[in-house]
Amino acid sequence: MEIKNVAIDSSWSEVLKNEFASPYFIKLKEFLVEEKKQFTVFPPGNLIFSAFNHTPFDKVKVVILGQDPYHGPGQANGLSFSVSDEVKKPPSLVNIFKELQSDLGIPIPQSGNLESWAEQGILLLNATLTVRANTPGSHQKKGWEEFTDSVIRTISEKKKGVVFLLWGKFAQSKEVLIDTKKHFVLKAAHPSPLAGGKFFGCKHFSVTNKLLEHNLILPIDWRIEK
Repeated sequence: MEIKNVAIDSSWSEVLKNEFASPYFIKLKEFLVEEKKQFTVFPPGNLIFSAFNHTPFDKVKVVILGQDPYHGPGQANGLSFSVSDEVKKPPSLVNIFKELQSDLGIPIPQSGNLESWAEQGILLLNATLTVRANTPGSHQKKGWEEFTDSVIRTISEKKKGVVFLLWGKFAQSKEVLIDTKKHFVLKAAHPSPLAGGKFFGCKHFSVTNKLLEHNLILPIDWRIEK
């Protein structure tokens, strides 16, 4: 599937082919074309499907669900909670790294780029894959949620033993899309400072690895060597 040089990994284009041909997705593409004529849209077109391109369907073993891409210049790189190298780490990501340090003793990295997580099988999925610059929520209810709900549903139906990390009420509202009889769902408060520190102590990183190892799946190396 392509939208003017915006490509998605072939493993995903196969399992999601009905979505790309559906009326809602055609409308979404039309919306994005018009939006880009008038506004700056993040992330750049070649990064919209980064989560899928870094984590092919057959390699997905963990899903971390976000809501919107970051809406500031240079921040969004197509992976939920992640920013590109040299970009200041947003507050939620700072708290994720603090919990990681507390949970597993991993030093807080300089970089907020989570590509190394994605390449190990963590699908870093935002519910909405684009946003207008400096306008949070601007691309909600345009079709992205229908698409990403289908992504979650497809993972649930076609795979087993995937660990879903649902942080905050929005992410937890997606639990209904997941067959909890054959997948694992870990829930915690959102890592945003607005949650008042309730995210801390969830130990989701160590628990995720225990669940993967229990199912004879290679655990995640959560270290970011930057």
